Amino acid sequence: MAYVPVPKDLTRVKSKFLFNLTKRQVICFGLGALFGVPVFFLSKGAIGVNMAAALMILIMLPFFMFAMFERNGQPLEVLLKHYIEARFVRPRTRAYETDNFYAVTEQNIRNRREVRKILHGKEKGKDKGKDQADAC
Repeated sequence: MAYVPVPKDLTRVKSKFLFNLTKRQVICFGLGALFGVPVFFLSKGAIGVNMAAALMILIMLPFFMFAMFERNGQPLEVLLKHYIEARFVRPRTRAYETDNFYAVTEQNIRNRREVRKILHGKEKGKDKGKDQADAC
C-alpha cells in the first residue's frame, strides 16, 4: 500500500503552480533571469566568463531571496517593511502612557475646588467693596 504523508497543519501548504514552484517563486525566478542573463552575455567579453557568472549570481541573488526566504509565515518584503518602519520611521524610544481614570478624576476634583475658591473669593471681595462704598 502506498504511503503519502499528510501534513497536520494545512496553513503551511501552498498550491504549486509550475515545476513544483509557487506563483511567487516562478515570478521572482523569472525576474532574476530577466535581469541576470543579459548582464552575463553583455559582460562576459569584457571581464571574462568567471567574473561575468559571479556578477550574474550577485544580480540574481536578491530575486532568489525574495522568492525563497520566509520567516514565521511572512515573506522577505514584509519583514523588510517591518524592519524599516521599526528602525527608521517610528521613534526609537516610545513613552509608555496610561489612561489613569483615578488621576483624571482627582485632577477634575482639584480643578472644581479651585474654581469654587476663586468664585467665593470674588464674591467676598465684592461684598467688602460694597461695604466700603456704603461707608463712604
